[in-house]
Amino acid sequence: MPYNWASLLPVVNWANLRVVVLVAFGVLSNAYGLAIIGPTAGQWNFYIYFNLATLDEEGYEHTTKILGALNGANSAGALMGCAISAWAADKYGRKRTMQLGCAILILGGVLNATSVNITMLAIGRAVAGVGAGILAIVVPIYQAEVSAAKNRGAMMCVTGIMYALGYAFAGWIGYACAYIPADSPYASAAWRFPLAFQCLPPLIVLCGSRFIPFSPRWLLSQDRPREARDVIMRLHARNGESGKEALEEYDLMQPQHEADKRLLQHRTFEIFRTKANRHRALVSALLMIFNQFLGVYVLANYGVLIYTSLGLEGNVPLLLNACWTTLTIVLNTLCAFFVDRFGRKRFLLIGTVGCCVALIFEAALTAAYYDTKNDAGLAAAVFFVWFYLIFWSTFMDATQFVYVSEIWPNHLRSQGTAWGLAWFFLSSEVTLVAAPVALNNIGWKFYLVLICPSIVYIFVIYWLFPETKQLTLEEIGKQFGDKHIVAQWSGIGEEEMQEITQNAIELTIDGQVPDDIGVILPENGLQAKERSRNDSDSSRKTAYDVTRQMA
Repeated sequence: MPYNWASLLPVVNWANLRVVVLVAFGVLSNAYGLAIIGPTAGQWNFYIYFNLATLDEEGYEHTTKILGALNGANSAGALMGCAISAWAADKYGRKRTMQLGCAILILGGVLNATSVNITMLAIGRAVAGVGAGILAIVVPIYQAEVSAAKNRGAMMCVTGIMYALGYAFAGWIGYACAYIPADSPYASAAWRFPLAFQCLPPLIVLCGSRFIPFSPRWLLSQDRPREARDVIMRLHARNGESGKEALEEYDLMQPQHEADKRLLQHRTFEIFRTKANRHRALVSALLMIFNQFLGVYVLANYGVLIYTSLGLEGNVPLLLNACWTTLTIVLNTLCAFFVDRFGRKRFLLIGTVGCCVALIFEAALTAAYYDTKNDAGLAAAVFFVWFYLIFWSTFMDATQFVYVSEIWPNHLRSQGTAWGLAWFFLSSEVTLVAAPVALNNIGWKFYLVLICPSIVYIFVIYWLFPETKQLTLEEIGKQFGDKHIVAQWSGIGEEEMQEITQNAIELTIDGQVPDDIGVILPENGLQAKERSRNDSDSSRKTAYDVTRQMA
């Protein structure tokens, strides 16, 4: 009997998918901005216009420092964007914060494209970085909060796919612009147009803002439950179905929000105040630091320089870089199909092991065949750059954005995600700024700087990272040891669910939750509607179901 491959496809509400894809254009521009400096470094007119030395020319060491500084300016701006997003996403909402990030990113793109000197270009990169940092935080948060538990991984993998698409756009646009003649009066368009293109994706998000609803969980935090329920029903109830699961999900969200509100103390550094939150903070930081030291952005941003150092000439390095980034789109899409089935932790382990193996072979081959005429050895070195990509894009790229956002409770998600992504950009300061200088000065030994921490990372994932697949955002708290959480519906049978619900009804006391009970379980949404019609006691309409502690 043939295997039903259609069963692998995530079952989604198409309105939900359209919203998730639309907001993901924001991170497309983020990825594009990070990547475009690589193809820019392959444009001859860029070196001529800014009076920079090319490879093998005297003064190239100064050029590598300039390239590193341009990436550093972008990452520094992104760090500021993380701080802004952590505050604005809670105060003004995910949607308004996305709009702010898009506007700043467009301003940065204009400054980049109209630069007349390196200083102006660096300022433009920094401004664009602020917008990119804001979007890097708020887009995964928003996607997590509007996605259903069963396909949240697939939905959030759209972020990884858009990152891949951003890198692919950067590669192909850079390759196409390389054919603009160096003696043309429009020669500077070879690098100005690619930098200007960064403005298009955030412009699409701004134009489509009217189709982007507010996050239902943010609406609950603003005491707008009716709107939150309407958004959940519209985005999660699939055609031809009653919306029972969407209603049950909302009935989990609302009491969890009330529990969070009672427990929430507006203290500084709340993300470090409890053992569970300190675990989350540690996991978020380690995830992003170690992922940066796996070296993907070194290979993506400086792939042209790496291919050139391996003896490839002309436009071939630009072409290979464009093809390399294009393959990431296909592999990130595969991740979207399987990450909910096999889990985040397993994907991170497989990806890290594969990337480590690729880096080890890359270091060995570069050490043995760099600056030689051994075509077979140099071709093998190029192969392992591609071999690395298979593991990174299939298992790591999209998964990191899913995981860093979903592990945080609703009232701390913007701060926690900002904390994790801040380490992402801070670590990129180290790897991206150092990489061109290190590759020029110490060559293959730079790969050892990436390999050693990556081996440690394997054990870190195994011991510290809980699995989160198939759990609602509220249920994930149990994996980190939260005590005051909504008990999960997933993983229990129908009879047990009915028994729990009946026990909860009997324990309900005038709609109040006793202080000594730590787990709150809402009644089934359809049961609640039926009971509210038959029960004249209005207080029971708003009562919370309280049940025994679920270990």
